[in-house]
Parts: sequence; structure tokens; C-alpha cells
Amino acid sequence: MVIKNADELRQLTYEILHVAGANKNHAEIVSEHLVLANLRGVDSHGVWHVPGYVEAIQNGSIILDKEPEIAKETEVSALINGGWNFGHVVAEFAIQTAIDKANNREVSVVSVVQTHHIGRLGHYAEIAAREGMISMVWAGGQGAEEPAAVPFGGRKPLFHTNPIAMGIPLGTEEPIIIDFATSATAGVKIVNAFNRKEKLPPQCIVDKDGNPTTDPNDFFNGGAHLPFGGHKGYALMLATEFLGRTFSGSDNGANLNYSNPLFRRHGVTLIVFRADLFQSFSEYAKRADEMSQRTQAIPPAPGFEEVLLPGMPEAKAQNIRQEDGIPIADDIWQSIAETASALGIKT
Repeated sequence: MVIKNADELRQLTYEILHVAGANKNHAEIVSEHLVLANLRGVDSHGVWHVPGYVEAIQNGSIILDKEPEIAKETEVSALINGGWNFGHVVAEFAIQTAIDKANNREVSVVSVVQTHHIGRLGHYAEIAAREGMISMVWAGGQGAEEPAAVPFGGRKPLFHTNPIAMGIPLGTEEPIIIDFATSATAGVKIVNAFNRKEKLPPQCIVDKDGNPTTDPNDFFNGGAHLPFGGHKGYALMLATEFLGRTFSGSDNGANLNYSNPLFRRHGVTLIVFRADLFQSFSEYAKRADEMSQRTQAIPPAPGFEEVLLPGMPEAKAQNIRQEDGIPIADDIWQSIAETASALGIKT
């Protein structure tokens, strides 16, 4: 295990992306996003992705000379074409567009098409929460050409991990941030288990015949993700596909000449509205904090130390890792170091 402090990891990530061809602004946005994911304990969406992003730049899957642009808009909505630039750059533009419109017209709906991987969805919910906004983020469509998740009761894959996020600002406390894949586990965790010859937890994947398995080899031999929580997770997975892909019209923007089929029909929809829509923010914040405190005051069940709100584990992880450093598995660090070395960057 390698331990790196956030500043040096952020600088290294920035240098790698910038030398690989990203402009300074985009390299800063992506490096900040990735390292913050690690700080908050969401390592599956952190610097693990750096070698893959560099490869995507080199093979043209990430198109660096494109800036996100509004293709269609009203006072309360916008459709953004990302041009398959870094998804983090596109999604930050989208959430800021949504916030600006909600500030002016109280609510907004913004969809994104032609975007690469947008990273940790909770990041965008956090941005909105800091502005006093409640938000929802729905990301679908990656399974349109590379399906990787079976519907509940199905044998063959149709969807992908289809993540969702929601952000709810509080008053004096950190916001509630709900952020999860609608599959039982993230794809990165399957890749890591495969590389490390480890087993997966039960009820995460099925083999090519639809049988539950814990062997990651089965996933790469025609298997698929399972929805989390059976039919309930499947319902959210389906809703994410409709909101992220169908509603956004990402199929309309699909370019069959684009090199990465995973993102050809990828679409994201962000719904943002003011927390003070029906009452003053001070009244809202008072009631939100009260609900938060009542929830945390519930006595913990056996085996638990306390009742936490969504987002609190990530906030706790950030406090610890900001002080003690970010742990990075040896195999992941080796991959990052090799990528840096190939670009002439010392680690």
C-alpha cells in the first residue's frame, strides 16, 4: 500500500493529464474530481482511472479540443452537447448551468449527451447542495452497445451500472449525499477482484447462463452485474435508463464513428430545484437539521456504533485522509507510475 497526501496526488494527476494533452483548466477540473473521490473514500472513482483516461486521450475516445456547449435551451432547461470531452468537465458545466437556471426560475432540468465518463455523481450533488439546491443526477445509456447488467429475472445483460445521485442541503450540517450504482457493485471492484484473484461478495454478478457466482472470471466470460436489492434496484436501474438515455435523447446524438461504444449513447439528466421553494431557507434549514438530528439520535442496533446519514461516511473518510494521506493499492499505484513514466514524469 502506498500513501500519498492529497496535494501531491492532485499535482501528479494534473501533470499526467496535462502532458497527455489536456489543457490546464480541464486537467485541473479532472484532477480535483479524482483526488476528491479518493479523499472521500470512493476509490473506485478516484485516480484508479488516470491510466485509462490517458489511453482514452491517445486513442481519441476523449476529444480534447471540444468544449461543452448548449444545443437547446429554455429558461428552465438545457440540452448540453459535451463533444466527448472529459465527462467531469462536461458535467460540471451542466450542473452549473442547472444551478444558474434554478436560481433564476426556481427549478431546472438539464441533460447531457456525447460525454465520456463523468466520475463520481455525488460530486455534482455536492456542488448543488453548497448553493442551497436539492438535486438529482441520473446517468444511463452505457449499456446500449455494451450491456453489462441483467434486468431482474433476466438471463442476459441489457443495462449498465446506471448510477444515480441525490443531494439535500441541511442547515448547519454537511448535506445528505446519496450516490450509488444501481448494480450491486461497481465495475471497478470487479476489475480489481479479477486482477487480484479475489472472490466477489454473493449476489453481485451472474455467469453467462444467469447463475449467481462470486468468481470475477465469470463476469468477463459473458456474465453480468445484478441489480442491487432485487426488483427494487432493478426499478431504479430502469428509471435511470429512461431519464439518462431516453429522456435526454442521447441516441439522437450517437455518432457511430466515435471510437468508444460504451459512451456513444451515454446520457445524463440533472434535476435541480431550490430548497427554499416553498418556505424561507432558514425555515427549511431548521426543519432539515431537526430531521437530521432526530435520525442520528436513534439508538444504534447491535453491531453498529451510530446511525449515520448518507454522505457522512464520505465526510468522515475525507477528514481522516486529509490528515493521514490517501492509501493506494500497490497494483494501482504501479499502473499510475508506469503511465507517468511513459509521459516522462517522475513519481
